[in-house]
Amino acid sequence: MNNSMKKHWDEIYTWLETDELGWYEKIPEPSIKLLTKCRISKDESILDVGAGASTFIDYLINQGFKNVIATDISETALNKLKERLGKKASIVRWIVDDITRPIHIRDLRDIAVWHDRAVLHFLLEEKQQQTYLSTLKKVIKKGGYVIIAVFSLKGAKKCSGLDVKNYDQNMLATFLGDDFNLIEYFDYTYYMPSGEPRPYIYTLFQKM
Repeated sequence: MNNSMKKHWDEIYTWLETDELGWYEKIPEPSIKLLTKCRISKDESILDVGAGASTFIDYLINQGFKNVIATDISETALNKLKERLGKKASIVRWIVDDITRPIHIRDLRDIAVWHDRAVLHFLLEEKQQQTYLSTLKKVIKKGGYVIIAVFSLKGAKKCSGLDVKNYDQNMLATFLGDDFNLIEYFDYTYYMPSGEPRPYIYTLFQKM
């Protein structure tokens, strides 16, 4: 595990309340929109990569999904999410892991939906990106879906003090390769709690 990166995110989640985070969503509407297009059953598995303290997990539980996996490099972040969920936290499988050096995530299989909002764009090194991709390909089942949201080409160049890589839908399609079909994409401007705009690109792929 990248201990310096773990420390970075642990400190951010320690210093700030969840609704003060620069990526906080009260309702994760763009992710919900794409998830509804996946048409999976409530028993199929959904993996939230870089879940942090995301309200996407709350939504999944409230909608009756029974096979939810939340993973993040920051145990502090996941503990905040567990605390918010209370007794509902027992429904979720919790994995503290580093997507650039995964140990536990790589043991997963037959994931129906891979959901990543704002993780991939932090991976600047080729090795990190390729590890992310090989892990995704290993765990996602045939016919499974991949939701990736990252800063668009018009988006910010840094986030939380870290440099990011900006993408459009074609770059993401090239990154995932021929095994994945781009089903839908859209631009989305997220407004931080400070009111500052953050342009994203949201994409939905299916493994063929």
